[in-house]
Amino acid sequence: MTTPRSAIGKRYPFSYYLLYLLPKNSFSRLCGWVAEQPWPPFFRQLLIRSFIRAFQVDMSEAMEPVERYPTFNAFFTRHLKPGTRPIDPNPTALICPVDGTIGEFGSITQGRLIQAKGLEYSLADLLDDPIRAQDYEGGEYMTIYLAPYNYHRIHSMVRGHIARFAYIPGKLWTVSPLGVNYVRNLFAINERLISYFETSGGECALVKVGATVVGKIRVKYHSIESNHWGAKRVEGPLHTPYRVEAGEEVGLFELGSTVVCVFKPGQVEWGNVEVGQAVRLGESLGTYHY
Repeated sequence: MTTPRSAIGKRYPFSYYLLYLLPKNSFSRLCGWVAEQPWPPFFRQLLIRSFIRAFQVDMSEAMEPVERYPTFNAFFTRHLKPGTRPIDPNPTALICPVDGTIGEFGSITQGRLIQAKGLEYSLADLLDDPIRAQDYEGGEYMTIYLAPYNYHRIHSMVRGHIARFAYIPGKLWTVSPLGVNYVRNLFAINERLISYFETSGGECALVKVGATVVGKIRVKYHSIESNHWGAKRVEGPLHTPYRVEAGEEVGLFELGSTVVCVFKPGQVEWGNVEVGQAVRLGESLGTYHY
């Protein structure tokens, strides 16, 4: 391997090389297995409490106390107390689908999206569908990163129905700043599970991106799940479209990652948002033109 340099003019940090050598997919499956085990209560609660302290998780919002979670994964994918994330009642609000931090957002120009300063990637590669990507030219996108302390269930940005989905196996690089700033085409080479929403304003897409340590991505409308041995690309229409309201749950991450929201031209107008802003499920990101 040649001596690499990042797109922002710095040599890769040592941690990049360590991650490069790590068997990321196998390691992530192992982490998923550990998170799913019903360990003895003492060990399980020690693991969960240590995670809460390390990442400053706000457990005042959680539906259940630590003792009630049968596995680490049950804790990580915890439900929140009713009313904790009110959904903006404006019928044209573009609903934030997750808790997280805005990584990038803006217009899709010549089929390109911004990953980070100095790094771009192709929408055709992200969707693994060059023909469909053409329909989004001139549209808008937003990337939201979910940190370990965030709520990790994924909700709909809009009202309508999920008509299609696509699962694309891939790498499992970290989506932390290390990955975003140094791994070229990160979101387009990592594993993805894409939900396509049909609305009265046209089709839009919610791309759920896998990452290092993420056990699995799951969705409510299909039995498909990510990160398993021998995974193959799966795409198709749902036999019965899955109806959703804006803010309704559609899936989850078993350990954290990133979503990319993709819109066609004229569908959205951004509100008062900026890169680096912390956002929460249910907030309005702007206006969606139904």
